[in-house]
Amino acid sequence: MRALKIAATGMSAQQMRVETISNNLANMSTTGYNARRAEFADLHYQQFARAGTVNASDGTVLPTGVQLGLGVRPAAVSVHLQQGSLSATGGDLDLAIDGHGYLEVTLPSGQIAYTRDGGLKRTGEGVIVTSDGYPVAPEIVIPADARSISINGAGEVYSYFDDAPEGQLLGQFSLSGFTNPKGLEALGSNLFSETEASGPALVTTPGEDGMGTLRQGYLEDSSVDAVREITELIEAQRGYEMNAKVISAADQMMGATTQVR
Repeated sequence: MRALKIAATGMSAQQMRVETISNNLANMSTTGYNARRAEFADLHYQQFARAGTVNASDGTVLPTGVQLGLGVRPAAVSVHLQQGSLSATGGDLDLAIDGHGYLEVTLPSGQIAYTRDGGLKRTGEGVIVTSDGYPVAPEIVIPADARSISINGAGEVYSYFDDAPEGQLLGQFSLSGFTNPKGLEALGSNLFSETEASGPALVTTPGEDGMGTLRQGYLEDSSVDAVREITELIEAQRGYEMNAKVISAADQMMGATTQVR
């Protein structure tokens, strides 16, 4: 009885949907997080009678045929690229990207990764790093005697000293864009790496070539819509229950056949 396997694929699909929703809800407070959505496609079909084939000696053609689907399969878990709202923090190293683009960071292995989490820190040597300690590229070092720093929309970092009225330019942040940002591979810790699907990184100055600008003293909130996620969670639960009922009905039908005398 094919209904058992078909319903099992449906239960598996709804389970993946619930797992995706739960991950979204778990990251409601994650800086720069974009909600994910599970997408599905139907499995191949068994052709018992192909549409368009001759059905009789008089040349009658089947208008539709008989095609039996074998269930559903996961097609993708895509990222809904939507900027979250910007929350004021007042931190001198808190940066929000207002628009498109990613900050480039260097992992301990030397691999390049990308992030929209602008909650930056500085090490004991003054190097600007992420919350996990990964240096932001290009590397910028804040002098120990700097009284304060200022970062403008173009990513230029200025430091101010007690004995100088004007700021000193320390460097400039860049932003990286991708032809297909949905193709980036998520590494965890708000980091992504480029893939063949995303295309190579296009590094440019903030505010140029379609990239966003930087906002000092702000952080980007998660774009998760809790109401939408709860609604989809209810739909996934009901879909799981209905597939479970199909399995129960198929089991009863099989039980009836074994009781025939």
